[in-house]
Amino acid sequence: MSDKPLVVVESPTKIRTIKKYLGNDYNVVATVGHIKDLPPKEIGIDIENQFKPLYRTIPGKQKVVSSIKSSAGDTDDVYLAPDPDREGEAIAWHAAEILKKPGRRFHRVLFHELTHNAILKAISEPEPLNKDKYEAQQARRILDRLVGYQVSPLLWKKVKGSLSAGRVQSVAVRIICERERTIHQFEPVEYWSVNTRLEGVNPPDFEAKLVKKDGEKLTIPDEATATAIVRELEQADYQVAAVVKKTVRKNPQPPFITSKLQQEAIRKLRFSAKKAMMIAQQLYEGVDLGPGEPVGLITYMRTDSTRIAEEAALEAIAWVRGAHGEKYADKPRFYANRNKVQDAHEAIRPTSVFNTPEKVAAHLSKDQMALYQLIWRRFVASQMHPALIDQNSVSIEAGPYTLTVTGSSVKFPGFMVVYQTVDDEAESSRKQQPLPPMTEGDRLKLLQIVPKQHFTQPPPRFSEASLVKELEENGIGRPSTYANILSTIRDKGYVDMIKGYFHPSELGFIVNDLLVANFPEIFNVTFTAEMENNLDRVETAEMDALSVLNGFYGPFREKLTTAESQMLSVKGVGIPTELTCPQCNTHRLHIKVGKNGHFLACSGYPECTYSRDYVRDEKGRIQAVEPNLEAATDKVCPLCKSPMVIKRGKYGEFLACSAFPKCSHTESINGGSSGKSVGVDCPEPGCSGTIVEKKSKRGKIFYGCNRYPECKFATWDKPVAKACPACGAPYLVEKTNKREGTFTTCLNKECGYKETV
Repeated sequence: MSDKPLVVVESPTKIRTIKKYLGNDYNVVATVGHIKDLPPKEIGIDIENQFKPLYRTIPGKQKVVSSIKSSAGDTDDVYLAPDPDREGEAIAWHAAEILKKPGRRFHRVLFHELTHNAILKAISEPEPLNKDKYEAQQARRILDRLVGYQVSPLLWKKVKGSLSAGRVQSVAVRIICERERTIHQFEPVEYWSVNTRLEGVNPPDFEAKLVKKDGEKLTIPDEATATAIVRELEQADYQVAAVVKKTVRKNPQPPFITSKLQQEAIRKLRFSAKKAMMIAQQLYEGVDLGPGEPVGLITYMRTDSTRIAEEAALEAIAWVRGAHGEKYADKPRFYANRNKVQDAHEAIRPTSVFNTPEKVAAHLSKDQMALYQLIWRRFVASQMHPALIDQNSVSIEAGPYTLTVTGSSVKFPGFMVVYQTVDDEAESSRKQQPLPPMTEGDRLKLLQIVPKQHFTQPPPRFSEASLVKELEENGIGRPSTYANILSTIRDKGYVDMIKGYFHPSELGFIVNDLLVANFPEIFNVTFTAEMENNLDRVETAEMDALSVLNGFYGPFREKLTTAESQMLSVKGVGIPTELTCPQCNTHRLHIKVGKNGHFLACSGYPECTYSRDYVRDEKGRIQAVEPNLEAATDKVCPLCKSPMVIKRGKYGEFLACSAFPKCSHTESINGGSSGKSVGVDCPEPGCSGTIVEKKSKRGKIFYGCNRYPECKFATWDKPVAKACPACGAPYLVEKTNKREGTFTTCLNKECGYKETV
C-alpha cells in the first residue's frame, strides 16, 4: 500500500492542477463535495443531547469513501485541502474522521488560489483543523434543520404536501412579498416638470430645467399650476446668474467580493447568480492554458473581503504602466472592509494580471471568458488613478424663477479606460448636451417652453441583482449562500421570475403570511441577520455554538407548539377574505388550497358549495374568476364532425363535442394529447366511449377512453379490435418482448390466449 502523503481536495477538477505542481510525491483524491451529512428522511439531531448531529455517509458516496481510504494507504500524513470556507472545513473534519488511525497526522491546507507558488506555499505551511469554523458550519446546519424539519410538516398539514420552510429562504420570500404589497398600496401622485430651450451669445442652444421659485425648491402638482408658470416664464427675461466650473474625481470600485460579482454578472452579462458562481468555480479550480498546463485563473470566489495582496497590486500597476503609461497608476490602492467582514480570503482577482483576457481567450468558453474579463478588468481598474470629470453648472434667473443646466466632459479617463460598472456605463451613455461658453450676466433668448406631466413610481420589484444587494445589506445569508437562496425560492414555487423580476406567487403569499403570523421573530430580517452575526462569532471563538443553539431553540419551540394548534388550516377553514359569497350572500369567501392549487370557497360549506378560481388585480385585490363553461375551438369531433368546445369538469378543462347528448365524444387537453381511434369500444361497463391513442406528458404512448375525464380507462398495451377466440373477451392487446417478439394476448388472466403477430 502507498505511503505517499495524501492530499484530499473537494472537487475532482482540481486534481490535475494540484498534481502538476506537487508531482508524484503526493497522492491526490477528491471527496466530490460533502461525504457526510444529516440523514435525508429524519431530523437527524438529538435535541435532548445538546443538539448532537447524527451524521451519515451520504447515499451514493460509499465508493468515494472507499477510494479515499484506499488512496491513503499506509501514509502518516494527510493534507486536508477542501475549499477554504466553512463548508470546506466541515468536509475536512469529516474526511479526517474516516481516515483517523493511530499515528496518522492531519494538516489543514488552504488553497486561496491554484497556482504553483500558492500550492507549494500552502503545503509547506499547513494549519491545524479549525474547530471554531467547523462548529460555525455545524451550528448553521443544525439551525437550518431544526427550522426546516419542524416547520415544513406544519405546512404539509395546514396547506399542502411537498412545501418547505427555510430559516433564510423564507425571509427572502418575505422581503419579496412585502415589496409586492408596497407596490399594491402605492398611489401615484401627479407632478409636472418645466424645461426651457435657451440660446446664448454663442451656439449651441441648450435645455435648462426649472428648479426654484423665490429661492425655494419648486413643486408643480398639476397642469393648472404648470400652465400659470409657463405664462410667467413666457414674459420673463433670462440671464445667467452664476457659472460654476469644477473638476470632480471619480474613484475606481474595489475588486469584487462575491455579492458584487454576482450583481455585476447579472446586470452586465445576464447571468444568473447560480451561473456566475458555477463559472467562477471553474476559473478558480483550473483551466488548461496548454497541454499539461492547468492553472487556476482567479482567487477563491466566496469572500466578502476587499483585501488584496500587495504583490498582486504591484503586478497590476506594472501592467497598467506598460499598457497605458505611467500617468495611469503609480502606487498600490487598498480598500477598507465594511464592519463585521470575515477577512479570511482576499477579494476575487486574477491569480496573475499577465494572464490577460486576450492571452487566455483561446482556452476559455464564451461564458468563462466573459466572467474572467469582468474580474480581470475590475481588479486592474481598482489599482488605477481616478477619472477626472470637468463639470459646468449654470444657474439662470427668469424673474422669480431659477433654472439650472449642467454639462460635463472627461478631462482624464483614468481607470475608465479599463473598466466601468453598469451604472458608469449608463451615466456615460446619457447624452451630455454641449454647453456654449457663458459668463455671469449674459442675457439669454427663450426659444421654447416644454411642460410635462409625470407620476411618482412605486419602488421596483427585485431583480436577482437587487435581491442579492438587499440580502447583503440586511445581513441575510453569506457569500456562499446567495445563489442557492435565489434558486431555492424559485424551485419551491414561492416566486416567479417575470421579465427579470421576482413576483410572489399566490402560494408564496399564502405560506409567507402563515409563517409571519405564527413565527414573527424567527422569520424576521433583523433576527436572521443577528443569527448570521452569532454564527460569525462562533467562527471567531467569541461565542459558543451550544449557547447559540439553546438561545434559538427555546423561543422557537414555544412558537412551534403554539403554531401546531393555532395556525390556520388553508386546507380546512382557509384564509378569510373581504369578499362575501355571491351565491348565499351570507358568508365570507375564504382562500383554500387543494390538490389543484388555491381557490376561493364559501365559508358556509357544506350548506353553500360556491367555489371559484381567483386572481389578484394590480392592487392585490382578490377577484373571482367565473368559469367559461363552453369556449369554442377550431377542432372538429372525429365521430360526428360537429365543432368541439372547451368545458370544465371536476378534473379540469377538457374538449367535448358540441352535439352532446347526441354525441358524447370527449378528449383530454390537460393530461396528454389524444390521437386516432384504435377501433375498440371502451370496455368499462356503461361507457359509450372508444379507445384512442394518447401521449403522456413525458411523450410515452398509452391508450385511453375518449370520454376522459368522465371515464378513466387507460392501458399501456395497444387494444386490438378482435374478440378473444378462447373466452370471448371483446378485444385483445398487442405486446412485444425480446424473447417472443410481437404478439397479441387476452387480458383475462384466467384465459391466457396468445397468438404471434
